[in-house]
Amino acid sequence: MDEPDRYERASAGFAAALREVHPQQWTAPTPCAEWDVRALVNHMTRGNLNYVALLAGATAADFIRLRDADALGADPVAAYDASVRDCAHAFRAPGALDRLLDYPLGRARGGRLLAVRTTDSLIHTWDLARAVGAPEALDPGLAAWAAASLEQTYAGLAGLERFFAPEQPSERPSAGDEQDRLLRRLGRCP
Repeated sequence: MDEPDRYERASAGFAAALREVHPQQWTAPTPCAEWDVRALVNHMTRGNLNYVALLAGATAADFIRLRDADALGADPVAAYDASVRDCAHAFRAPGALDRLLDYPLGRARGGRLLAVRTTDSLIHTWDLARAVGAPEALDPGLAAWAAASLEQTYAGLAGLERFFAPEQPSERPSAGDEQDRLLRRLGRCP
């Protein structure tokens, strides 16, 4: 599976959880303490659009300036779906995966940043599912890929403490599968 396919697969998982959000849940808390459900969905949607902008020449400063700008409008599901299509299309352009981009955590090639985006999509799928009571099972192949490539994906990027929180204990004594280990490694309590 190539990088854009992996990204689309992770994004499809988030889209499935997004379709489980009931109208009264948009202000519900998420495992990400700073975001409610709407803010988390906006983070994912805006993030996709910011990655498209990086590929078009935007800077890290542009990315940060727009990070919290509303990208959802009146139809969050449609906005998210469109952002995924745009992001996947941008990364499929010739040379996009090899292009050096001005990312807020440091300059990096497009393929590596798409791996960051894919990992973010995967982990936030669990966050959204947990927040709205949707099925929490992540794609096992993606969970295995993320766990195996975590250090390589984030190596040398600044501010890693934002991604690698202290490992959390599992709420289930028998938990030990790849998904739970990945989630705990990224500061979640599965």
